[in-house]
Amino acid sequence: MIKDPSISVVISTYNSISWLEKTLWSYEYQVFRQFEIVIADDGSDQETKDFIEDYKKQSTKKIIHVWHEDNGFQKSTILNKALMACNSEYVVMSDGDCIAREDFLQIHYERREHGHFLSGGYYKLPMELSEQISKEDIATQRCFDVEWLRENGLPTSYKNQKLTSGFVTAKIMENLTPTNASWNGHNSSGWLKDLIAVNGFDERMQYGGQDRELGERLFNYGLKSKQIRYSAICLHLDHARGYKNQESIDKNKAIRKATRGEKKDFTPYGIVKEEKNN
Repeated sequence: MIKDPSISVVISTYNSISWLEKTLWSYEYQVFRQFEIVIADDGSDQETKDFIEDYKKQSTKKIIHVWHEDNGFQKSTILNKALMACNSEYVVMSDGDCIAREDFLQIHYERREHGHFLSGGYYKLPMELSEQISKEDIATQRCFDVEWLRENGLPTSYKNQKLTSGFVTAKIMENLTPTNASWNGHNSSGWLKDLIAVNGFDERMQYGGQDRELGERLFNYGLKSKQIRYSAICLHLDHARGYKNQESIDKNKAIRKATRGEKKDFTPYGIVKEEKNN
């Protein structure tokens, strides 16, 4: 059990045990070993709590379960609570539906740099393949092999190059990609002190861009971002999004517009609540 982790991995979840289990399996096989896992649980039921308690007994990793009562989609709030439970100076954030390749944390650790945050992406799998992947597939890393994925139903796509890029090609593509190096909740990392300095996530925000808004405040705070979308690879397991609604998306867009327009680097609706908003 790691006493002084170099990385705290924050993984969000909500009532999705089978996907969470596959995600946790992927961290058992990481090349980088000096880390802890903080599960940010947005109000899952007793079954999920029991699963996590059982899993902790089997795992060699330090696993912290941070939970609050189910009050609708409150991911920003539980992520802030998870950040405050981290025991490392450096935080990697992902989701409980993202299987991390064995070098995932090694890339985040090697590329970390003060004054910056790292921006990764994911490779989205169809539902049938998401369900099919087993612990052995993760242990052997064949689930990251494009040929194996094709044999098991993966459609042909230019996006497949994410999984086939070697070290040199990945670096070249990261320099050439037109995709913004934004804060992406499924695959980003930064220094805890920077995340606390901007007061974490804005808890007014529900589904739709709350991670991007955090990144925009980090930019306004003076940080730069580094692209690692072709180097730090994770597979995104398919699922329904019953919590998605246009009202929350529109509300979040307005908050993000204000953050950009007013160049805000701090939210009074984050980890620390300012008195005027109580």
